[in-house]
Amino acid sequence: MTNISTVTEFLLLGFSDIRELQLLHATLFLLVYLVALLGNLLIIVVTTLDQCLHTPMYFFLKILSFIDLCYISTTVPKSIVNSLSSDSSISFLGCVSQLFLVVLLAASELFVLTAMSYDRYAAICSPLRYVLIMNKTACMCLAAVSWLSGGLLAILFSASTFSLTFCGSNSVQQFFCDIPPLLKISCSEVHIATDMSVAAGFFLDAVCFICITLSYVFIFSAVLRMPSTEGRTKAFSICLPHLSVIIIFLCTAAFAYLKPPSDSPSALDLLVPMFYTVVPPTVNPLIYSLSNRELKDALGRILK
Repeated sequence: MTNISTVTEFLLLGFSDIRELQLLHATLFLLVYLVALLGNLLIIVVTTLDQCLHTPMYFFLKILSFIDLCYISTTVPKSIVNSLSSDSSISFLGCVSQLFLVVLLAASELFVLTAMSYDRYAAICSPLRYVLIMNKTACMCLAAVSWLSGGLLAILFSASTFSLTFCGSNSVQQFFCDIPPLLKISCSEVHIATDMSVAAGFFLDAVCFICITLSYVFIFSAVLRMPSTEGRTKAFSICLPHLSVIIIFLCTAAFAYLKPPSDSPSALDLLVPMFYTVVPPTVNPLIYSLSNRELKDALGRILK
């Protein structure tokens, strides 16, 4: 007989045990967080105040910015506080909440990105019917489906993960509560429910990726037939950065979840999750604001 103590809190892994490097990590994360915070808030304010931007494209962009704002706020501030205080603990309920929000916001972001690709497809491939296709009701339905789908996945992932038994080691080998490191420290040898949840998540991701890919195949074929060089340049400047962020987001998430667990965490294990939790919320506002003349013009009108 052995004594088994149930875990009541978890310890999140820091990027270093050296105090100077901990302060450096906190400083870099703080700068990244401020850039993401200001960029996403700017897009939300501009698209809300400027009447010229009350279109489906900017409606989804505003939702994406709000999701990104919440997404990066779920993981980065806690990591900054842990580095500054040298206390890496997070309560059991806090870990449940963090995992729930990460899955909710990540899934909702993917569905919104899919809706945005469909919006671009309708605008470029069917410009005469665009107003009918992307009417207000359709936009609201797509937004509602994004949030509801993300919420269902978050409930499924959280319930299946935390229905497992956690005892003994409480050290999560990641800077936030994520499913792969939690499964690694679980005492339950069988976690079929979690595996099924991950499989369902990957199935929905694959469906979204196929829809996005098909949208861009039609978009690029239509763009290449455009007689105007300026029109082709504008379409590519909007679509290519969007597609690049989606590929990085999906590929790094797939790598993190499908990679076989290792006994000791490597630098790669810590860096890869940053590409689907920290990079998209930081890069998205830069891509959509710097390469978008309408947004810059709207900002100028508001400042005047």
